[in-house]
Amino acid sequence: SNKMRLICGLALLAAATTPAVAFTPASRVAAWGSSTVLQSTVEAVSGAEIKAKYDAALEKMKAKDASSAALSKEDLKIVYEDEHIVVVDKPSGVLSVSGKDGSPSLAGAVFEAYGCEGGSADKMVVHRLGMDTSGLIVFARTMAALRGMNSAFRTRKVTRTYEALVCGHVEQDSGVIDMPLMRDYENPPYMRVSTDEHQRALIGLDADEVGKKLLEGPKDSLTKYTVVAREELGGHSVSRVALTSISGRTHQLNVHCAAFGHPIVADSVYGVNGDATSNGGLDEAAIQESNPSRASGELQQQIADAASDKSMCV
Repeated sequence: SNKMRLICGLALLAAATTPAVAFTPASRVAAWGSSTVLQSTVEAVSGAEIKAKYDAALEKMKAKDASSAALSKEDLKIVYEDEHIVVVDKPSGVLSVSGKDGSPSLAGAVFEAYGCEGGSADKMVVHRLGMDTSGLIVFARTMAALRGMNSAFRTRKVTRTYEALVCGHVEQDSGVIDMPLMRDYENPPYMRVSTDEHQRALIGLDADEVGKKLLEGPKDSLTKYTVVAREELGGHSVSRVALTSISGRTHQLNVHCAAFGHPIVADSVYGVNGDATSNGGLDEAAIQESNPSRASGELQQQIADAASDKSMCV
């Protein structure tokens, strides 16, 4: 499939943190203050500038949300259902949950079709996928199921595996990407890899102006990957990989793949020339040092051109 897939296995996360190879880039060391790779590239930013960029990005995101496709009961691809839960195969191009503007969403369609004990679509939501992501979503029909599933996800008793197409041929067959994440103050509200230098850039900013989330400390983040196949797209090298989010941070898989040097194909936010800071916020030299086999900028652009008519391949 050329679209992002989530295979939501309701299984224990056993041995998910015992990889064959761990990817811990030079910038990861910088998070503990012992590297100067990025120091010369980090500049202080003003709260007003951050707020202006945030507002502009938010308007763009709202416009995209408004394009969410409306689904009828007949459109729903039901994978499993009983009196407690409904598992639906979400298509790309549909919001998981409606925002304040009330755009069409999968949760709304499922509620209209099945209803729930809680009396609203919000009382069915256990987890969500990005609008461009396709894959399985579990909805609760009873309050007992909602509590039980929320507990299972919160305690990481659910394994969430995504299949993605990424730029370039990933050299190692399997491993773990280990990079802490933070909010991207240069391109809010997106995410980036956190370093000590980028954390310092936040000093002096006012939470009332830029928001508390932007000023949060780095979040440890782990992604397990396994290469499923090494392929070609339009004559260019790509890899099909299975990605398991161990820590479940916002946009974690997208940022980790970009910072690993193998961004997700057709990722308009974290891919080449995307809305977020390129390379997951890492310096080109830092990625090259840590992963010499990374997809070059030229290759990433060639793949982006070849996949211009595709939605994000995850």
